[in-house]
Amino acid sequence: MGGGETDKSPNVVWHKSTVTRERREKLHGHKSFVLWFTGLSGSGKSTLAHAVEQALHDAGVSTFVFDGDNVRHGLCSDLTFSEDDRKENIRRIGEMTKLFVEAGVVAMTAFISPFREERERVRSLFPHGDFIEVYCNCSLAVCETRDVKGLYAKARAGLIPNYTGISSPYEAPERAEIEVATDSQTLDESIALVLGYLAERGLMPA
Repeated sequence: MGGGETDKSPNVVWHKSTVTRERREKLHGHKSFVLWFTGLSGSGKSTLAHAVEQALHDAGVSTFVFDGDNVRHGLCSDLTFSEDDRKENIRRIGEMTKLFVEAGVVAMTAFISPFREERERVRSLFPHGDFIEVYCNCSLAVCETRDVKGLYAKARAGLIPNYTGISSPYEAPERAEIEVATDSQTLDESIALVLGYLAERGLMPA
């Protein structure tokens, strides 16, 4: 679709708010940032993202999870799964999470986001340290055993084109802030790993 390629009108100007991000963070009582969960389908991204959100919510943190399937129902319902549209999907989510971080909210995403270049482009939208990549590292074999929808089987049969891990590549992060071995670590261990990183960074509320 190439939503990011259209010419911008000269009549569109950025309006600077008098309520700053810092003031919003003070109101919320914590810093805002984005936790970007990435990994193969079936690697546990959504499960971990929502579990971490629950833990943060219980600690008094304002959060919101952008889940891949949910976003495809609304914001990105006009996009296909072609390579160009998948890139546009991630571009839109990147811009949306940026707005949430500006609002003082901890934004969390659960998308395959298979292309390293697109994830790095989203990272570039944020000040250093505000984009935290969480790589859900899980073998393809294990991911396939978790495939309740049977999508991997359909992809292997040639029924689903451009399927990540089968007919389309997944480019693993080279410098993820957090790497979770979701094929060997328990969910509780994975949650603890993420929360431990946030605590070390001073990003948990006092």
